[in-house]
Amino acid sequence: YALKPDGLFLAAMPGGTALFELREALARAELEVRGGAGPRVSPFVDVRDAGMLLQRAGFALPVVDIDTVTVTYEHPLKLMAELRGMGEASALVQRGRALDRTTLWRACEIYRELFGDGANRVPATFQLLTLCGWAPDPSQPQPIRRGSGRVNLAEALGVPAEVLEGKAKR
Repeated sequence: YALKPDGLFLAAMPGGTALFELREALARAELEVRGGAGPRVSPFVDVRDAGMLLQRAGFALPVVDIDTVTVTYEHPLKLMAELRGMGEASALVQRGRALDRTTLWRACEIYRELFGDGANRVPATFQLLTLCGWAPDPSQPQPIRRGSGRVNLAEALGVPAEVLEGKAKR
């Protein structure tokens, strides 16, 4: 590990559904104008995959949190210009040839049709994943041995034990 024992790892990254509006508009425009579509927005990490990655890396007490932030733009091209300015243009090798003006303008029209609001703006939704995990250390809380619980779950929930065992009649 690069972290000292019990050291905290924190990371933030875009999540799997980020920019779904842009993906949808570009795909529909390419299908309509070109008769086929390729990936135009880089794929993002799914929340479950991020959690599994923390576990496989050996972090203790892994947690992945999701925040969804929606911002609006005057025009889809303003969003694309901002993404490019942040260095977030698609890095996909398979994206194929560049979009022509007809396809790009159709994508902007579709974006407005599907997602535009009453204030003549378009939304861009960003799913942000925050990952944290701790470098293993013996001082960290450990799970108790399976079956060592002292509280009956059925009693705590106020239901018959048969319900929890799946033996209840319907």
